[in-house]
Amino acid sequence: MRGDEKQQEAMFSYLNLEQRVPAEHPLRAIRQMVDQALGELSQHFDGLYARGGRPSIPPEQLLRARLVQVLYGLRSERQLMEQVEYNLLYRWFVGLAMDEAVWDATVYSKNRDRLLQGEVSQRLLGAVVEQARAQSLLSEEHFTVDGTLLEAWANRNSCELKDPPPSKGTGSRGKKCLRDTHESRTDPEARLYKKSAAGEAKPSYLGHVSVENRHGLVVAACATQSSTTAEREAALAMLDEMARTPTAPGRKRITLGADKLYQEEKFIAGLRQRGIVPHVAEYEKASLHWPNFLSDAERNDPGLAISQKKRKLVEMVFGWGKLDSIMRKFKLQGVKRIDWLFRLLATANNLVRMVKLRRLIPVPAQ
Repeated sequence: MRGDEKQQEAMFSYLNLEQRVPAEHPLRAIRQMVDQALGELSQHFDGLYARGGRPSIPPEQLLRARLVQVLYGLRSERQLMEQVEYNLLYRWFVGLAMDEAVWDATVYSKNRDRLLQGEVSQRLLGAVVEQARAQSLLSEEHFTVDGTLLEAWANRNSCELKDPPPSKGTGSRGKKCLRDTHESRTDPEARLYKKSAAGEAKPSYLGHVSVENRHGLVVAACATQSSTTAEREAALAMLDEMARTPTAPGRKRITLGADKLYQEEKFIAGLRQRGIVPHVAEYEKASLHWPNFLSDAERNDPGLAISQKKRKLVEMVFGWGKLDSIMRKFKLQGVKRIDWLFRLLATANNLVRMVKLRRLIPVPAQ
């Protein structure tokens, strides 16, 4: 029997948002982990806001809304506000009631900038990493590091010669590069850079992550301006950041896997100084211009081959961000904003990964 289409709308709904979200939906597990992490940051949020005045958008809702954008690959904050307006799943995750008004995109952006000052994305990433550590999902000894090109929200045609021109360059042997002589009118902090000889130099930044080798969870992340030395400098900075984590257990022997770009004397020496075994890929034919710096003991370490096989775990993070999320081209300007959003992307990657791991690995009782 053919059913009749009902044109008259119901005046009331007897189902709330909690009932509309399926019990097995992945966002439920993600929301639980995010709420736990945000609860740990509550006192930090208190220090970012004045005690009096007009109430602003709750920081918890700001961050959950940004995570929705990252998780579902929404292109802009304006599209995010549009989706939250009529998508009940997004409303539930953000924490808005069905009848509650959605913020204007400009208002959301201004409130978001307040969170840039408190290193909130870094603290949120740290809180999620601690949850993974409590669930025994992390390797505390073996790590991998790598970087990727982050295309800036600027066109190559917007780059002009600097006035006045720089007195010296930042390239190897003080050579002037495009990033030294040219600057973008749209995003002055973005630099013309390319990671491969065959590619085109574009206004860009570099994103860096360090993952543990057990399940490929990100333990540290940051974004910097593009340069030939930025990846190695960022790797050492992330290692120092990881060492300052107060809850990290004592480690006997740490290894760090990396590709040939990290085969550089100063970087290898920096790892040894920190007591870290370098599992860095070497050039097949060493030369005077591209020498190898590993010792015989490091080169013959049986764990070196394992670390090199685990390098693909980093590429999975980059692949998820560029294919399924918003990492292909950032619609923010300035290294501080890019760094803030990139850490949030790393947090979202961990949340997605941990939901899958919790289905496969039983969580130990607390």
